[in-house]
Formats: sequence, structure tokens, C-alpha cells
Amino acid sequence: MNSTIIQKILASHSGRKEVEVGEFVTAKIDAAMIPEGLLEVHETAVKAGLKNGMPKIWDPSKVITGFDHTSPISNEHTAQRVKKAKEITKQYGCPYYDINEGIMHQVMLDHGHVLPGSLIVGKDSHSTTYGALNAAGIPIGASEMVYVLAKGELWFKVPETIAIEMHGELRRYSMSKDIFLHIAGKYTTELAQYKSIEWRGDGASKLSMDGRVSMSEMSIELGAKCGIFEADKATIEYLDKRAKGPFTSVKADKDAAYEKVLAIDVTQIEPMVAKPHFVGNVAPVSEVEGTHIDQAFVGTCSNGRLEDLRMAARIVKGKKANPNTKFIVTPASAEIYRKAATEGLLQILSEAGAMITNPSCGACTGFAGVLTEGETCLAAAPRNFMGRMGSNKANIYLGSPATVAVSALRGEITDPRRFIK
Repeated sequence: MNSTIIQKILASHSGRKEVEVGEFVTAKIDAAMIPEGLLEVHETAVKAGLKNGMPKIWDPSKVITGFDHTSPISNEHTAQRVKKAKEITKQYGCPYYDINEGIMHQVMLDHGHVLPGSLIVGKDSHSTTYGALNAAGIPIGASEMVYVLAKGELWFKVPETIAIEMHGELRRYSMSKDIFLHIAGKYTTELAQYKSIEWRGDGASKLSMDGRVSMSEMSIELGAKCGIFEADKATIEYLDKRAKGPFTSVKADKDAAYEKVLAIDVTQIEPMVAKPHFVGNVAPVSEVEGTHIDQAFVGTCSNGRLEDLRMAARIVKGKKANPNTKFIVTPASAEIYRKAATEGLLQILSEAGAMITNPSCGACTGFAGVLTEGETCLAAAPRNFMGRMGSNKANIYLGSPATVAVSALRGEITDPRRFIK
């Protein structure tokens, strides 16, 4: 049959040889990711009429949970919630990654919970991240998660697929974030509403694993149900000594039927930014160059990986951030933090004036690096919605780690091509 990757994954997980676009199927789940412990899911079950919560969980070993949005804990109310969440999580017999481990999407990758061909649901919109490793990562809500934890399965409508063919290789001053922002600006953030994206082509295979993770993570910002890469040599090397068990990668059939196919020449991609207050409000960085920034932020589940920190360190090495600009760097996970420390990246960034924070969601979700009225931040982050980082009267621009690092030096949005030849 002319099946796409998501069709093959949903077919194999629902006991079918093939499935058609638009069909409703009930599929077995390989793993469930839940940030901030099981407290909210437990409370949802109680509100639904289960007085003591869920009687049991279908397979506690397949429930991966941890604490990332609230790290470090900044107030007593949050401390109480985290304490209770840990108690509830233990009550259900589920292990968890504690508050020091970092952003759960990255922790899932670091610790081998994501395998090619798997079907993973996550109670966070950026669960599309797992597509970087040839898995179907699908975001769901708390009520759906209650059903998953009880039954180990969930219904899905088989989505159409958009193939985005990337060709060529990025220039030194551009990053995968620039590719994504180019697409969001050209095709709008409604491009892939309830559709799967297949990131393909020789341009996709030339992206690093860190770059692929960023693209899959950001797929949700196009409305996508999931955003999937094919597995290749780089994927297998990444999974070496990480993978928790065997796996079978999935490729689309050569005659797979796509809703549409878009071609992107990545060699022509220039540094891009998303202007306030939504991801699709995109322009080349040259159009907004000179805009004053009060804060520069490199981190999050979209851009807190080693490749991102290396780029930022390369740009600021031997220089100083503008004294009027707060420069925040947040590694995505404890593993990345340690590797960045070993490579000397954190020292370079610190000497340039960056504040290195613990691995967490941090400034992205307004738990740190809060903005006040009239302030502007340029962030290597997934979203720039009004009020996301503090005041509704603050402005958030999105850019690549290269653009953010260069701008931190100047105290204003700056084209990285001025520094990277």
C-alpha cells in the first residue's frame, strides 16, 4: 500500500496491516511522557468520578515522568504541589526523573526512552520532539492520559501527511531554527493542522541529530500531530548505548500518498526571526536589526542542546555581552550540562557574561528570566506568545542560538552574518 510513516506506525500498533487516512483506530502505546509527576492526571481522574484516582496503571515501566517546568522551585505553593506530585507518582508505582534532570523531552532522548517506530504520547504540546528519532510523538491532554494510563491504548484519527523535502546544506550562519521559521513565515502556522509532517530529503539527512530534534519539536507550531524523520546512520549512532530495547525503524513507501509535498532549498535560508506575538510573524533578521533587547535567552526544548551551546560559545568567546542585556543560557538536560562543562562551553559563556542556569524549562515558561512591561527578549525558544515570559506588555522575538548570541553582545537584534563568515 502507498503508506506514509504515520500510517505504518498506527497500523502496526493497532494490529492492522494497513490503515487509511481518515480512519479511526485504537492503537497500543509504547510510552507515556508526563511532566510534573502524576498529580494533575490523578486529579483529573478524581474529578471524573474515580474517588481514589486510577485503580492501577497498565504498565508503570512505560510511564516516564519528571519535573521540569518548576525547577528550581520558586515559591511555597509550587513546593507543595511538587511534594504532593512525588507522593502520588510513588503511590502509582511509577519511577520519575527528579527536578535536577532537565526538560523531560530531552530526558526522554538522553535515557533511551524514544525508539524508532514507536508510538509515544506526551502530556505536553512539544511531544512531537520524538519524531527526530523516527517515532510518532503525539501530544495529548490530561483526560486522554488518564485513559492511556488505565488501558495502555488510545484512539487516533489517521492523519494526512505533508512531506517537506529539504535540499542542500545550511550555511555556517544559519541553523535548523532558521529553516523552521522560514517555513512558518511562508506557509503559516496552520500548514499542518492535524497532519503528520515527514521531514525528508538530502537536506534532512545532513542535519545533525540536535538540528532534527529542534525541527521535530517545533512541528507542533505548524499545527502538526507529529513531525517525523526517517532513521539513518546518524540515528542509529545516537541510539547506541542509549536504546532501552530493540527497535524497527519505519520508512514511507516509495509511492506513499501525501496531502502535499513542499520543497525547501536550505542553502538559501538566511537568519530569521519571529516577531511578537506569534510564531508565524516571521521576517529576515535584517528587517528588525537594531531592535533593542533587554534579555537574550538560549535554551528550552527547542534550542538547549549541545550544538546550540557550542554555537553560542563560539560566537561570544573572548567577548562580553552588552552590560544592559541579561544573557541567560539554560542547558536542556543534566547530561547536556555536564558535556558542555567538560568541553569548556559553560566557562566561555560565563566569562562572556552569561548566567548559566540549571537544566529546566526556565525562562521559556516564565519561571525564570521574567520580563516586565516594556522589556524585549530575543529567545532561542519555541514560542513568543504574549505574556509567556511575564508581562503582557513585554515583547518576545524568536531566533536561532547564533542570532541570540550575537545579539547578546550588541544589546540589539543583530544579523549573525556580521560575525560568522
